[in-house]
Amino acid sequence: MSMKRLSSGTELSAGVRQPSYDRRELKPGIVHIGLGAFHRAHQAVFTQRALEAEFGPWGIVAVNLRSPEPVEALAAQDGLYSITTRSEEGDRSEVIGATIDWICAANDRARVLAALADPAIRIVTLTVSEKAYGLDPATGGLDRNHPSVAADLTAPQAPIGVLGFLIEGLALRRAAGIQPFAVLCCDNLPSNGKVVRRLVLEMAAIRDPSLAVWIAAEGAFPCSMVDRIVPAATDATRTRAETLLGCHDALALDTEPFLQWVIEDHFVSGRPRWEAGGAIFAENVEPYEKMKLRLLNGAHTLLAHLGILADLDYIREVMAVPELAAKARAHMEEVVTTLDPVPGIDLPAYIDDLLARFANPTIDHRNIQISLDTTQKLPQRLLAPAVDALARGQSGAASAYAVGIWIAAVKKRGTCDDPRRDAVLAAAAGMQAADPSASFFAIPGLFAPELVSDRAWRDRVNAAIGFRPKA
Repeated sequence: MSMKRLSSGTELSAGVRQPSYDRRELKPGIVHIGLGAFHRAHQAVFTQRALEAEFGPWGIVAVNLRSPEPVEALAAQDGLYSITTRSEEGDRSEVIGATIDWICAANDRARVLAALADPAIRIVTLTVSEKAYGLDPATGGLDRNHPSVAADLTAPQAPIGVLGFLIEGLALRRAAGIQPFAVLCCDNLPSNGKVVRRLVLEMAAIRDPSLAVWIAAEGAFPCSMVDRIVPAATDATRTRAETLLGCHDALALDTEPFLQWVIEDHFVSGRPRWEAGGAIFAENVEPYEKMKLRLLNGAHTLLAHLGILADLDYIREVMAVPELAAKARAHMEEVVTTLDPVPGIDLPAYIDDLLARFANPTIDHRNIQISLDTTQKLPQRLLAPAVDALARGQSGAASAYAVGIWIAAVKKRGTCDDPRRDAVLAAAAGMQAADPSASFFAIPGLFAPELVSDRAWRDRVNAAIGFRPKA
């Protein structure tokens, strides 16, 4: 490629925002596990803002558990990459430089463990997706049959999964007399810090009960809620970045202007000034978390599967169909009744803002991308609000409709990308005309007993399966 590559010595086009701090002076303080697009356009951006407001030893050591590609791309660009914020007002590009080291765990486990054991590391942040934690949906505890959990229980000092790395890192720190790091989960799990703490303690206790006691007493697992729409990068993303930057960026990302992070302020040895980037620190994250999971994520899941049924590629295309956009509003206006008040948030205005974000004509967020791993997402996005609605004497119709649309989309595609793929496709193959959702309700541990036993709610799911939108 003839165009120069983004790196620390590359001259950029005028107007491109760059880090205002001296990266040569930046020392590590955070290990981030899960080097995906969302982290790069969210937590790393907040960390850059914090460093610009108050410089300190909060450089990010980025770890990818499996794939070496993003690690190699970061290495080739000295840890730099760009974010293009897109809106109808125009595109703005910014270079992010908060990442100062990068490791592929599959290729260099020892260096990851050395970083986790380093007393300079005070926080470990996580974006590894819901399916990576080994959470048993039926019990809420550890799934010992999860591939990485099973492997790490067998060989705890040679971990391959996120829980295994956390526990071995903590064990090394305990042995060296070093305080634990705080574990800050940024994945879409309800009460995510509490869930990760529970799984870490359960797995650690199997290995060494005294290690679990030490982690419970000395460690910290703050909850957090994250929000930003970050589509998967495409050739168009990289071409746009080249035009704005004046150089090639293999890691370029597009994103929306909106950016939100709500964090429980519970850390063991300090943290960056993330509030300088707009982060909200709260005593209780749960109301914000439920709001986001049930309104944004729940409606996103609905829209994505409506789009699949209508043969549309992007969320913005679904929102351009008035009938389908109305389905998203109706879903949120019903589900919002299952929420408690959220401090500082006007919920009707939040719904309006979400609909505008979904409709952003400059954001190419693919429906197939959003439909990934749906069985991991259904419980918190659609099923929990349905259980709450039924408990309040409501119909839960919005969630039933969305579940039916998911089933219809799976049936239409004949495939899915899901950790429970075999069970989902077997359910789709076993659908019966008289009760088409029955085979899905038979998937072990997916649906809460209250929903399995509610014939009226299941009939609403069945009614939605026959819906066929027209684009």
